[in-house]
Amino acid sequence: MNTQMKEKNKAILSIENLSIAIPKGGDRPFAVEGVDIEINPQEILCIIGESGSGKSVTSFATMGLLPKVLKPSTGKIIFKGQDVLTLKEKDYRALRGDRMAMIFQEPMTALNPCYTVGNQIEEIFKKHRKISANERQKRVLNLLNEVQLPDPEHLKTAYPHQLSGGQRQRVIIAMALALDPELLIADEPTTALDVTTQAQILNLFKTLKTKHNAGIMFITHDFGVVAEIADRVVVMQSGKIVEQGTADEVLNHPQHPYTRLLISAVPQKQSGKSPRFLDDKPVTLQAKNVVKTFTTPGGFFTKERIVHAVKDASFTVRQGETLGIVGESGSGKTTLVRCLIKLIESDSGKVLINDIDFSHLPKKELRKHRNDIQIVFQDPYGSLNPRRTIGDLIIEGPLNFGVPRAEAIERAKELLGIVQLNPDCLDRYPSQFSGGQRQRICIARALAVEPKVLIADEAVSALDVSVQKEVLKLLANIRDEFGLTLIFITHDLRVAAQICDNIIVMKDGEIVETGTVDDVFDKPVNEYTKVLLAAEPGKDWTIPEFSIA
Repeated sequence: MNTQMKEKNKAILSIENLSIAIPKGGDRPFAVEGVDIEINPQEILCIIGESGSGKSVTSFATMGLLPKVLKPSTGKIIFKGQDVLTLKEKDYRALRGDRMAMIFQEPMTALNPCYTVGNQIEEIFKKHRKISANERQKRVLNLLNEVQLPDPEHLKTAYPHQLSGGQRQRVIIAMALALDPELLIADEPTTALDVTTQAQILNLFKTLKTKHNAGIMFITHDFGVVAEIADRVVVMQSGKIVEQGTADEVLNHPQHPYTRLLISAVPQKQSGKSPRFLDDKPVTLQAKNVVKTFTTPGGFFTKERIVHAVKDASFTVRQGETLGIVGESGSGKTTLVRCLIKLIESDSGKVLINDIDFSHLPKKELRKHRNDIQIVFQDPYGSLNPRRTIGDLIIEGPLNFGVPRAEAIERAKELLGIVQLNPDCLDRYPSQFSGGQRQRICIARALAVEPKVLIADEAVSALDVSVQKEVLKLLANIRDEFGLTLIFITHDLRVAAQICDNIIVMKDGEIVETGTVDDVFDKPVNEYTKVLLAAEPGKDWTIPEFSIA
């Protein structure tokens, strides 16, 4: 018994029987219920589950950041032997700034755009440490070096908008580490990052847990990330812990049906999958030597800056084919797609859809052919006008092309059925749907004008793994049923391997490699492609096979 007590006292954090009630009218009584979690020094505990599972509520409760409508009803949160739920706000704030820290998912919301990076890190020392200005500056530089940011002397004078996403995330990590906390909570810190940047950040976490003797609570819905860094894993569903254990136990020998369901939904390349023969299909889209350059005017002290966003891009896509475009931020993926759909003008080259040259169509003619190519964007929340019903949103396109309203409404009902939503939902608003349902509505809206080419721009990257699986299956079914040409932009190589027939790899505006999924993933030629594949989180994890009840 004494040995057990000693072992428990070693834990940095012990959450015991924590329940947090939801106000009346919610979809369930508790946001989290009966949660027991323990985190030890030099340990990364990954909490995984879908949206609404209680992951973030658990972390916010630990940090004392719950909204006022949510209050713990039972349980304890013991940090280094002290129940933090009994602390006054003043004492909690001192603890939160000093011995426990949190890294949020979106660094731009966590950084003040009006202050330099150096000033924001230094502010932490001003609040919590009585040290000289010179010492504060030294510590700022040391932190920027520790998180492996280039040229710290110059970077500390930069503003957040002048940094890349990965650099901003590193700054947030530096701020969290400033006072050498014993507990570090990371809430989806790598979701929006490129695969190589993600790999660097994950390696950084593995180094930090040892160097700082810290316990890390890492919240994610990406099983690849879990396989890469977790020591132990907690799986949550509807506010409850359904399974926990070592990374090997949960990832390779899951016991709970929900854990098995999540793991079975992880996208993966299917070895030996028969290729889809499309050589006899007509070419739907052809890009010929597309070039796009952006020029930033110079000032009194700065030179004019020229960015070659797309360099001489050429490729063809056949009817019924799915072409994947992969690459990091700044590789030119989105600019190329915007040129294809003519949201921006290319400098030169041609874009032909069914032999019609979109790049040289006058505006009046272009409007007549806009329905030939449609796009589904990454963020389903920002893609739909919250003030309009989904029925109005879906029929807007057909109405603009002269389809009678009654016919457009009937078509909208049919499309909702196709995307597996109730046709009676036409009078509801976007806020009444989940993220996955909203993405289905966006797909229905794009299909309403009967396009020949459908572009999915990171259309599943923000979705839970099980919802992601459903949307990918839906896109594949729609492609086959309607004979659509699908262009799929992603930075998730597992997703690209699952849904695509052919792959284009882009770097610095150039297409550096192209080929079938098997060729690009199994026999990459370009060094950059090899780097991307090597950086994929969880690449060495073999997803177990088991039957799902």
